[in-house]
Amino acid sequence: MGVEVENRGYIEERNLHLDLEGDSEGILIGEHGCTLEAIEILVHRIVNRQLKEPVKFVLDVGGYRRKRADSLEKLGLRLGERAKEDGKAITVGPFNAQDRRIIHLALQQDGLVKTESIGEGPLKKISILPRKSAGEGNRSLE
Repeated sequence: MGVEVENRGYIEERNLHLDLEGDSEGILIGEHGCTLEAIEILVHRIVNRQLKEPVKFVLDVGGYRRKRADSLEKLGLRLGERAKEDGKAITVGPFNAQDRRIIHLALQQDGLVKTESIGEGPLKKISILPRKSAGEGNRSLE
């Protein structure tokens, strides 16, 4: 891709991590992390083709995944508060499975809202619904 980066690789909980840092991080991340996700899939396939037992491969560029997770958690909590205040469901997205999971988990401990994934395929929306009572229903965790 013509991009120079420094890399740091490590293994954590049977996951192979590769963190990249450089001047052209935006090119590697792409819009909403789409390029990063595509590169991760390609590298995952290349790495696992060489191994007898597959490993999960995690690629990050400039701490993007951590920043994205923090941002999605804050979004989920903010929308959860709004759903409780308005008493109405709020639907956002679409998100990939990894991003949806972050939002579901951010709201998991809030007994006054529940979350559901809506749609078909890899990109789905999330609905954040106020509960009528603290014990009502379960959340979808994808």
